[in-house]
Amino acid sequence: MTLNDLRYVVAVADHRHFGRAASACFVSQPTLSTQVRKLEDYLGVRLFERTNRSVEITPRGAAIIEHARRVLDEVAQIRALAEGNREPLVGPLRVGIIPTLCPYLLPWVLPPLHAAYPRLEPVVTEDLTASLIERLHAHRLDAAILALPVADDDLCAVGLFDEPFMVACPPDHPLARAEAIGMKDLRRESILYVAEGHCLRDQTLAICGTRGGGTDGDDFSGAGLETIRRLVAAGMGFTLMPVLAVRHDGAPQAGDVVCRPFAGYASRRIGLVHRRSYPREEDMRLLAETIAANIPPEVTPVD
Repeated sequence: MTLNDLRYVVAVADHRHFGRAASACFVSQPTLSTQVRKLEDYLGVRLFERTNRSVEITPRGAAIIEHARRVLDEVAQIRALAEGNREPLVGPLRVGIIPTLCPYLLPWVLPPLHAAYPRLEPVVTEDLTASLIERLHAHRLDAAILALPVADDDLCAVGLFDEPFMVACPPDHPLARAEAIGMKDLRRESILYVAEGHCLRDQTLAICGTRGGGTDGDDFSGAGLETIRRLVAAGMGFTLMPVLAVRHDGAPQAGDVVCRPFAGYASRRIGLVHRRSYPREEDMRLLAETIAANIPPEVTPVD
């Protein structure tokens, strides 16, 4: 059993296709298939169920593949530690970000991160909070940027900034001219929520309750933030939007919805999360400091 064998089975598990896995590993499909079969014979376990249409992971294979991921991650960390003795934040760094933040934050932080650490190779994954935490535990991510708190003793979180919420309303609604919109106003309106699984949904429910003026958030299950924005613009209701999704370079985005401050102030705290066992703690510190130093002016850094 070699490291290449482990890389092959992890690639097959990720791609669920032997041809695409072979391409990702820069080997021929016969070579990859032969090595996977040899590893299965050596272990006495079938890792995959193969048909003409699909490749599925067997139950015992799933456990073995997760161990393979950990082995490969530890090998990568050994290399990173050796490289890191000479220079911080060098090589691949796998970072996950929640969808309601990713497209709005990355343009602010990636250019200065590249300028400060030109040999860093960020590999960004956009996904929901539960999936990002699962990937952290499975050693498929090194860090994640998401809304806090995260109740997990195996993970360490560093606060980056507090992001206010604004109230998005249809442009022709009377409240579109209000200086601020509070809960008293929202109780008379329909509230739209992003799909279950988004932390923004839980935050909106916590602030606005389960119902607005008679519209259940599950009416649009599966909807992301941009879909909800369009529904608000069409007059279907109101929603809460993180301020970074509202503004770009300090200016309101072009006219699909009107956003007003939430009376009484409401916000979410964004943080950098990583495994407590992650060996390059200094890299996590530098990453957090670089992000915090380059946040947009609409958010407030955590002291």
